[in-house]
Amino acid sequence: MGRAFEFRKGRKMKRWSAMAKAFTRIGKDIVMAVKEGGPNPDANSRLRAVIQNAKAANMPKDNVERAIKKATDKDTANYKEVLFEGYAPHGIALLIETATDNNNRTVANVRSYFNKCNGTLGTQGSVEFMFDHTCNFRIPASGIDPEELELELIDFGAEEVFEDEDGILIYAPFNSFGTIQKELENRQIEILSSGFERIPQITKKLTEAEMADVEKLIEKMEEDDDVMNVYHTMEE
Repeated sequence: MGRAFEFRKGRKMKRWSAMAKAFTRIGKDIVMAVKEGGPNPDANSRLRAVIQNAKAANMPKDNVERAIKKATDKDTANYKEVLFEGYAPHGIALLIETATDNNNRTVANVRSYFNKCNGTLGTQGSVEFMFDHTCNFRIPASGIDPEELELELIDFGAEEVFEDEDGILIYAPFNSFGTIQKELENRQIEILSSGFERIPQITKKLTEAEMADVEKLIEKMEEDDDVMNVYHTMEE
């Protein structure tokens, strides 16, 4: 198996935010998708993908419809996606993806988390190059051969296809998202969920005590409502 498989396995082992936090993140994704491409999912591929993710997260349909309606209100603030880079203790690189309607607040909060946990907020480009920006799709495994599908999707940008207990995962470079989404839809293959991840090119092994130091900072970041994802180079 490749790096995407190992990364996914490691992520599944770590704790994840509560359902309410997940719903908050999906709500922001809906607002950004609607502001960008309109409220009709048939004409807005980004919104279509977010609705699939909401379903996969068991977000009630009423919640999704309310979020779409709210997003069409001109008074609803739009969210800007901002990437922060820096180092946790023990030389672990961090990438923090945020969606914010108040950049000054988010910058101040992220900087404070680094300062309180002996980390360092870096400049743009200081650690991003250490991660591969990827997209992924989860589809049902029934009746599909992952190896055969991988061969068929290579021309559309797919780099890694594998099966786990929840279905088949397809990984590709970030800019292949639209192409693969369209091809899966053309084949009438159900997309259970999709998204983007940043996979570290190299990871660093730490002692348990050192890992605890890094986890403390990551947990503070993930508790912030503006933070969508935190990626790191610590071996899990």
